[in-house]
Amino acid sequence: MMNSWLKITGVVACLTVGGCADGAKIVQQNDKGGVVIYPFKEGQGPILSSFRKDALDLMKEKCSGTSYSIVREGEAQGRTRVVSPLDGAEELVEERRWGIQFECK
Repeated sequence: MMNSWLKITGVVACLTVGGCADGAKIVQQNDKGGVVIYPFKEGQGPILSSFRKDALDLMKEKCSGTSYSIVREGEAQGRTRVVSPLDGAEELVEERRWGIQFECK
């Protein structure tokens, strides 16, 4: 009984903090710009990902609200993680990531 309760609590907590997936984040930066990555789903693609707007906002914030230019973008190294649904069967989930290298103007 207690074990089931812990699993349910863990799933709820995980969903509450953002669906257990990382959003957009700057992974490399310097005075002139950096690289931001974000996850995307296979069928949706990187351009339609809900995290793309977050990535663009991070770039704008890094450039102190001024404009920026995208130097290049493309698929970045993803990750594979293990998820344990409530029924106890583990499942491997492969997350794809998109990277954008940018420079502040």
